[in-house]
Amino acid sequence: MSATLEAFLEYITVVKGLSKRSIEAYIGDLSDFEQFLNKEIISANLDDILNYLEKYTNQNSINRKLSSINAFFKFCEKEEYIKNRPILKQFKSQRNLPILLEHKEIIKGVKLIKKEGWIDYRDYAYILFLYATGARVSESIQIKKDDINGEWLKIRSAKGDKQRVVPIAKFALNALSEYLDKREKKSEYIWINYQGKKMSRITAFKITKKYLNVSPHVLRHSFATSLVLGGADLRVVQELLGHSSILTTEIYTHIQQKDLEQTVMDFHPLARGLL
Repeated sequence: MSATLEAFLEYITVVKGLSKRSIEAYIGDLSDFEQFLNKEIISANLDDILNYLEKYTNQNSINRKLSSINAFFKFCEKEEYIKNRPILKQFKSQRNLPILLEHKEIIKGVKLIKKEGWIDYRDYAYILFLYATGARVSESIQIKKDDINGEWLKIRSAKGDKQRVVPIAKFALNALSEYLDKREKKSEYIWINYQGKKMSRITAFKITKKYLNVSPHVLRHSFATSLVLGGADLRVVQELLGHSSILTTEIYTHIQQKDLEQTVMDFHPLARGLL
C-alpha cells in the first residue's frame, strides 16, 4: 500500500470514523486500482481511470469504484498532495420504486393470526412493530426491554453504530405489551424464539412471509410510504429511518408523485374523458 493510500486509510478511520465495512470497501477498491496501475495511485490520470473501469460492465460496480476513486482524490486535493484532481461523474442509476404493502393489506394479514399461543402473539406484535417503527430486521432483533421507554423506542443501528429514537404507535405498543404478558420465556431481548433465545433474521423472515408473503424490509418501506403520503416532512422521515443521506429517503417522493398522478387520473373529469 502506498503512503498516500495509508494516509487516506487513517483519514477515513480516525477523522471520518467510517464503519469497518465501509473502510474495507474503500481500501479494497483502491488497492485493486493501484495494483492495476502498477504504480502509486496518486499519479493516476483520467485515462488511467477509464482504462481501469473498462473491465467492468455492471453500472453499479463502476459507480462504486468511481465513488472510492473520487473520494481518494478529493482527500489528496484537500491535503494538498495534488493541485487538480481527476474527476469522473458517476452514472445516474435508474432507481426502482420499493415494494410495499398498503395499510389494509397489512391489517388483513395480521388478522389471519389466530393467537392460540404466545408465539402467535409474538408474530402478531412483531409485524405491527416493524410497520409502526420502520426498524430494519437487523435492528429489531437486537432490541431489549430497556430500549423501550413509554411510547419511545431506542434503536441501535447496525450501520455505523449510530442510535436513534422513534415513537411507537399505540396500536403496536398494545400488541407488544400483550405479547410480553403472554410470553412463557424470560429474556432481556424483546423478540425471542421457542427456546427463549434471541430471534434470528431467518425467523423474522418466516413470520412476515407466512402472513404477508413479503420480507420484513417491505414493512420498513410501508412505514416510510405511509408517512410521506400522509404529508410528513422528508427530513423527519430520514431521521426516523436512520438514513445518513437525504438522497436515500428521496425515493419515497417518487411514490408520492405517483400517488398524486393516480389521484388526478382517477378523479379529474378531463382525465376520465369528460368534456
